Order: sequence, then C-alpha cells, then structure tokens
Amino acid sequence: MKNKKKLLLTLSLLTITLVLTGCGTSEITSSSTGIWDHYIVYNFGRAIKALSFSASAGLGIILFTLIVRVILFPLMNYQMKSMRKTQELQPKIKVLQEKYAAKDPETRRKLQEETQRLYSEHGVNPFAGCLPLLIQMPILMALYQAISRVDGLKTGSFLWMKLAEPDPYIILPILAALFTFLSTKLSSMSQVESNPAMTAMTYFMPVMIFFMALNFPSALSLYWVVGNAFQVIQTLMINNPFKIRKEREEEAKRKRDLERAVAKAHKSKKKRNKK
Repeated sequence: MKNKKKLLLTLSLLTITLVLTGCGTSEITSSSTGIWDHYIVYNFGRAIKALSFSASAGLGIILFTLIVRVILFPLMNYQMKSMRKTQELQPKIKVLQEKYAAKDPETRRKLQEETQRLYSEHGVNPFAGCLPLLIQMPILMALYQAISRVDGLKTGSFLWMKLAEPDPYIILPILAALFTFLSTKLSSMSQVESNPAMTAMTYFMPVMIFFMALNFPSALSLYWVVGNAFQVIQTLMINNPFKIRKEREEEAKRKRDLERAVAKAHKSKKKRNKK
C-alpha cells in the first residue's frame, strides 16, 4: 500500500510539474516581481551563469546539479536507510496483515495501530521516501523556468545541442531513461519481497522520462542525466543492493547453521537420555 501511494505521489508531482512549467512565458530579469520569478527562478539562472565560468551554460547546469545533489545527500542517505529498515520489517508487517485480515473498521484500526507501533519501535518513518521527491520537484520546475525564461540560458549551447531545444540526436533522452531505470532498479533489488507497484515504477518511470525528454529542452534532460547518474553512484555507495543481498544470504546461512546445530545437540541429548 505504501509503495502504491508513493507511485501515485510521484505521478501527481510529475503532472503538477508539467502544468506549472507551462505557466509563465515572459522573460525573467532582475526587475521581475513575485517570490517565484524574482527570488527563485531568477537566482537559479544567476547561479547557473556563475557556475558556467563564462563558458557554456551546460557546464553550469552540470555543476549546479551536482551541488544540489551534494546538498541533498544527507536527506537521501536518511531516506535510503529508512527504506531499508522498512523493507526489513516487511515479514513482520505481513504477519500483522494475516492476523488482522478482516476488513471491518475495528480490525483495520487495530492493524494500523500495530503497524504504527512496529514502525515506532524500530525508528522507521514510512513516509521518508517521499521527502527527497517533494524537495526535488520545485527545483526541477525552477530549473526549467530559468532555462526557458532567463536571458543567456535560452540561447546557450553545449556540445552538440542547443540547451533550449530538445536533443536532435536523442542521446540525452536515452541516457536520462537509462539512468532513471538503473536508479529505480537498484533500489528495488534491495527489497526483501518483490512489490508489483515498485516493479511497475521501475519500468514506467524511464519510459515517461524518455518521452518527456524528447520534447523538453536539452538543459532539463542534462539535469536528469547528471542527477540520476549521481543517484546510481550514491545508491551503490550507501545502499548497495549486491552487498545487502550478500549480507542477507550470510545471515540466513548463519541462522540455518544455528538451527542445525541446535537440532543436532537436541538429538544427541535424546540419545544420551535413552542410554
């Protein structure tokens, strides 16, 4: 249920992004008014220009994206740790769901209370996974507006592309989709049990990003590529699914060995008692 809510939240925020990025087409300058235009979008544009070091704005976007990711790193680290704890609790939550399987209001209330108590005892926040997404969406919207409405970024170029236009060779859309897939796939690999909602997101999100990148400015696609590539590296560093799987296999083997040792000791004791 939690993963379904997260998927719904993701799709809702992406829809809001598409709507809001279409709002406002006039050029933003230092004389623009409003909190969003003057203090956020305009300053995003200034930051990108400053980080370009008088070269291509593409360099500024890459550096800006990396800085944002580094700033968000503690939050992402917290999110991944919280997600891992939540995944480790899935077997216990499943037991509770089987215990309170009835659909009447009283039973559902007890299930919710027991689940919340389980989360509290283990220091888990089931909604922690949504925090980075809620923070990144406004950044994505402001970046889009800066690229399309701040002078100097609308006409910039980087490598083979014009930053204000879609990538003519579809290289960035492919890379954006690829890194999005790798990012979500690595996250799903660390789950204790497979989840249909997470599986759907793993394959649906890259397709959505690909088609959005086909029509969005290359600058925004560049942001997606750099951001998701950073997230792939970040996941491998702090929530490596291959390491997690190995640890779980070793723990399962340790428990099996312990159970066999206990059973063997119990069997030997019974033999001695018979003598």
